[in-house]
Amino acid sequence: MEFINFLSSTSGRLLRVVAGTAMVVIGVLLGGGWYVLAVAGLLPLFAGLSNVCLFAPLFGQPFKGDSARPSSLR
Repeated sequence: MEFINFLSSTSGRLLRVVAGTAMVVIGVLLGGGWYVLAVAGLLPLFAGLSNVCLFAPLFGQPFKGDSARPSSLR
């Protein structure tokens, strides 16, 4: 559950955006079959930018990051 809380936090969002961007850049730079990595990198990139956690509903948590964080951290 701590993992989902981390992913819903601001730090988790930043990590997803950075990881997604890195995947897209590496996939585009390497080309060829690596374009799959670039396409896969779009998922964490857009999830982080739109403040949603795709894994949260699997663990009974809210989909939106704002709903998952305590009100003192919003």
